[in-house]
Amino acid sequence: MLETNTLLSLEHTIAADYLAGFPHPWEALPGIKDEVIRLGEALDKNEFEEISPQVWVHKSVKIAPTASIGAPCIIGADTEVRQCAFIRGSAIIGEGCVIGNSVEIKNAIIFDGAQVPHFNYVGDSILGYKAHMGAGAVTSNVKQDKSPIVIRTEIMKIETGLKKFGAILGDNVEVGCNAVLNPGSVIGRGARIYPLSSVRGFVHENIIYKGNGKVAKINQR
Repeated sequence: MLETNTLLSLEHTIAADYLAGFPHPWEALPGIKDEVIRLGEALDKNEFEEISPQVWVHKSVKIAPTASIGAPCIIGADTEVRQCAFIRGSAIIGEGCVIGNSVEIKNAIIFDGAQVPHFNYVGDSILGYKAHMGAGAVTSNVKQDKSPIVIRTEIMKIETGLKKFGAILGDNVEVGCNAVLNPGSVIGRGARIYPLSSVRGFVHENIIYKGNGKVAKINQR
C-alpha cells in the first residue's frame, strides 16, 4: 500500500529513475536537492533555459513577474507559475502543472499535471500525477515537538527517521479546500479529502475521507 510504485506513476516525472531507487517515496525526500542539480545540469539547453544559477525552466513555461523562484529548481514544459508564487528551492515541478497565487513550495517533487493553484503550502512532500490541492489546503511538515515523524496505518506504524516530512499524494488525489495534511500523511491513488479535514496517517486509494476518521468508498463506474 505504501510502496513508491503503488502510489505513483513514475513515467510522469523527470525524477523517475531517482524515485525508483526507494521502496517508499518519503525515503527520497532528503536527497531532492542533489537530484535537482544532477538532473538540471544534464537538461537539453535547446529546451531549457537557466534563468538564474541552478534554476532551469522549460522555454514554454509562463512565469508571472511577481513570482519568486529559488535554487535549485526545475520547471517542466507548459507549466504556469502565477502571481506571488514562492518556490523556495529543491523543487522538481513537472509538465503541465499549475503553481498558483501565493503558493509556497520547498523540497518537493510535483508530478506532471499536478495543480497547486491557490494559497497552498507544499513542503517536504511529493504530489503524484494530476494530484490537485484545493484553495488553502496545506501540508504540515514538522511536528510541534520536532520529534521524528511516524506513519500510522490500521495495522502498523513506520518510523521514518525524518523530522521534516509533509505528505505523499498518490496519482489523481483530490484535496479539498483548507484541508490540513499533518506530518507523515500518505494519500492513496484516487482518494478524495473533504474540505476542512485534518488528515493524519494513511488514507487508502479510492476512498473519500470525510474527517475524524470517517471514510466512504468511491463508486467505480
